[in-house]
Amino acid sequence: VSSPPSLAPLSRATRPSSCGPRLGVAPGPLWNLMCGDSWNVPLEQLSHLLGWLLGCVILGAGCDRFGRRAVFVASLVLSTGLGAGEALVTSFLTLLVLRLIHGGMLAGALLALYLARLELCDPPHRLAFSLGAGLFSVVGTLLLPGLAALVQDWHLLQGLGALMSGLLLLFWGFPALFPESPCWLLATGQVARARNILWHFAEASGVDPDHGSLEENSLATELAMLSAGSPQPQYHSPLGLLHTQVTWRNGLILSFSSLVGGGIRASFLRSLAPQVLTFYLPYFLEAGLEAAALVFLLLTADRWGRRPVLLLGTMATGLASLLILAGAQYLPGWTMLSVSVLGLLASRAVSVLSSLFAAEVFPTVIRGAGLGLVLGAGFLGQAADPLDTMHGRRGFFLQHVVFTSLAVLTLLCVLLLPESRNRGLPQSLQDADRLRCPPRLRGCSRQDHLPLLSPSDACWAGHTLEQH
Repeated sequence: VSSPPSLAPLSRATRPSSCGPRLGVAPGPLWNLMCGDSWNVPLEQLSHLLGWLLGCVILGAGCDRFGRRAVFVASLVLSTGLGAGEALVTSFLTLLVLRLIHGGMLAGALLALYLARLELCDPPHRLAFSLGAGLFSVVGTLLLPGLAALVQDWHLLQGLGALMSGLLLLFWGFPALFPESPCWLLATGQVARARNILWHFAEASGVDPDHGSLEENSLATELAMLSAGSPQPQYHSPLGLLHTQVTWRNGLILSFSSLVGGGIRASFLRSLAPQVLTFYLPYFLEAGLEAAALVFLLLTADRWGRRPVLLLGTMATGLASLLILAGAQYLPGWTMLSVSVLGLLASRAVSVLSSLFAAEVFPTVIRGAGLGLVLGAGFLGQAADPLDTMHGRRGFFLQHVVFTSLAVLTLLCVLLLPESRNRGLPQSLQDADRLRCPPRLRGCSRQDHLPLLSPSDACWAGHTLEQH
């Protein structure tokens, strides 16, 4: 799930240097985005990011209640209509409201798609498919300025976005092409529906479920027995996280890392701005660094594990932020440029890996709500930058200090996370609570050794200590 696009870069590209220009092409609406009215640009960004935040939280819980496919199709239908409405809007206030709701619908569609894709993959291929989809998002980000330069009108650009959403709906709207997640159906007790979808997968792969191997026949018999009683679906509330022992802590730590990865990025971009003279270079640089972060995770997250890579990314983010905070007035320009690029790369890797990590440690019954909270924290961090821009950048230094402190705190908390590499996805809250942090020292034993006692006395003493 990548960062949401905004009208702001496109609107800035259409403005001359003098005050008072207006955005739009006659006979469309004309809005002043310069001088006294320049606060409209961060306000539009803030509205869209708030929509993504609310969409992740609300529709993430909806994915656990109504299913991945239902939320995906409904969100895509509404986002298509809202995108067309933005192209025809005549009031800036109406545009803000539409951008808010449109962001929420896009968040719901991408979150449901992320969950369905993750739950269809086996553990060895989970990372490759998840991050490979992110590379397609980077391609879209790189093509967007070229499409905007070709169209020359943001109304038409919004219309093209709505048209592509409609085409995507026609392609993925059929149940045969985008079925419900069998993993979620089995976790919620909808065995009959899961059996039908698994049978469809088997037939599409050229396998006859009725005349398969002994293992396949036993699985078919077990599914038939479970679906015979027609049990009612069992849904879980996101508040069930409060009754867990470990899962809530994992979610809180990953939410903090996502918040830091999304919020601290503005500090690196601001430090990068004096070193870059070309207008569009920061945009393309950020997109290129996102692709580099995805490739880095593809090469390391399965080899080293999720937790060590997240620890490394958080450490690099914190160190880069501390160097910029302490040496901005003393470091040469090339050093500031290198540190800012390193910070952008590390913060992007932290954001992406936090989302994948959260999807792997949250159980299937509340995975949508848990992942939605983690992604929502990331968008909350991104919303701090346009909010500060609306106040004239008077609190930017304090914002930088806060996110740097959170990065150092997150660095210590990441050590408490479990390792989810090559593990199956947990289905229930009890399964998720069994994901424990690995021991710090592999060679240490859980039982205390008492060398001054005889073996029988040592066993008796250890038994007494365990009882107490």
